[in-house]
Amino acid sequence: MEMGGGWSDGVERESVRLSGLLPYEEVIVVMARLGQVYLSKTSVWRETQTFGKELQALEERERISAMVTPAQWHTTMMEVEPRRKGVSMDGGMVYILGEGWKELKVGSVFEVGLHPGVDRESGESVTLPKAESISYVAHLGGPNAFGTMVWAEARRRNWWQADATQVVADGAPWIWNLTALHFGESVQVVDWYHAKSHLAAAAQALHGADVKRLQRWLKIHEEQLYQGHARRIGETLLGEAQKRPELAEDLRTEANYFLKHQRRMRYMALREEGWVIGSGMVESGIKQYKARFCGPGMRWSRPGAERLISVRSAILSNRFDQRWEQVRNLPPN
Repeated sequence: MEMGGGWSDGVERESVRLSGLLPYEEVIVVMARLGQVYLSKTSVWRETQTFGKELQALEERERISAMVTPAQWHTTMMEVEPRRKGVSMDGGMVYILGEGWKELKVGSVFEVGLHPGVDRESGESVTLPKAESISYVAHLGGPNAFGTMVWAEARRRNWWQADATQVVADGAPWIWNLTALHFGESVQVVDWYHAKSHLAAAAQALHGADVKRLQRWLKIHEEQLYQGHARRIGETLLGEAQKRPELAEDLRTEANYFLKHQRRMRYMALREEGWVIGSGMVESGIKQYKARFCGPGMRWSRPGAERLISVRSAILSNRFDQRWEQVRNLPPN
């Protein structure tokens, strides 16, 4: 059937949901082939933008509500949950018309579950932490508004009722500034794989094309890093910088990374304490946002992108139907 100006709620909801997953052109094809509902690209875009704008307004109200101080909110919390929770933050680039490539900041809130695994050293069966029940928020702009969005989502997920909490991320200063502001009591972890990449950069600077020496140095120091000896690695690199002035700038950069974040790099102890040491949950989220916003030839106006980001966040968090009902003031199913 061909739809005119008055859509049923079911058709409107499904077309908007699909728009958060697929390009508008593909939404039209799916609706026609599976539902025998024929829509125009313009009408699908308009309905998606309308819902996205309404969802943005709801998110802003939630963000403002989240600005209540933790101490005030703490007094209203119920009993502590026997689960750990975590937050991770990072950024990816999307193209905005008239502005160029801009950073989309993405935050994830998750529960820390314990699952059977294999110890990386002994090969023995052990219990390993894993991020699960992940939800997302995203913001195309500066860190301050984004920080309160992440905090609002953490609060919705009963952050203060968790048995304990963590933040895991790369070494970006803006992330740790937000952590200090909103999650200062949480265990802090620099992503293991980012730390290894800095170690690899140091090995490359030291040994260049000498592959055997590079790999040997990297293996020895990767083991030190996992055991929590980031300070020792930083001091080693500073010593090498003094001996090799031609490499001093690169080596000092890597040395300072390990010295600055040493308290966030106790990887063996963190694993044993039941904490996640990788930020794959937020990196996966960034890829899922980019899958919708960075396809071939895709260019977005800022308002168009921001509204669709809200829709995409609801979908990735498995909350689209709930958010639809909240925005449209519908009774829950």
